[in-house]
Amino acid sequence: MSQRPTVLFMCIHNAGRSQMAAGFLRHLSQGRIEVLSAGSEPALALHPVVVAAMAEVGIDLAAEHPRVVTPEMVQLADVVVTMGCGDTCPFFPGKRYEEWALDDPANQPIESVRVIRDDIRHRVEALIASLDVDG
Repeated sequence: MSQRPTVLFMCIHNAGRSQMAAGFLRHLSQGRIEVLSAGSEPALALHPVVVAAMAEVGIDLAAEHPRVVTPEMVQLADVVVTMGCGDTCPFFPGKRYEEWALDDPANQPIESVRVIRDDIRHRVEALIASLDVDG
C-alpha cells in the first residue's frame, strides 16, 4: 500500500451511503487517507436528509455532488468499499474489496438515516484502524 492509501466508496447513486462514508473518512483520517466517492448511476444531488444528518455531527456535505465511477478511480484505490451496487460497480482482480450491507437512506426519515450514519461511522473507524496509517 502507498504511503497515503486511497479508499473509494461506491454505491449506485452516490447520493447517500457512499457520501456519508467519504465525509467520515475525510474528517476522521485528517488527511492521512485519500478519499474518493462515486456511483455507477449517479443521482442529480445528494439526499437532503443525508446532508442534514451529517451536519448534525459537524460534517458539511452541502457542496458535494454525485460522481460517476471510472475505471481509473478503481485502479487508483487501495481499498474499494461497495454499498449495494452489486454487478453495476466495476471489479478489478487484485484489489481489496469490502461490501458494506447498509440500508439505503433514500426516502427515509431522519431517525432512520441517523442509525445508518452511525453504523457507517463505526465501519469507517474500523477501516482506518485496518489501514494502519500514522496518526
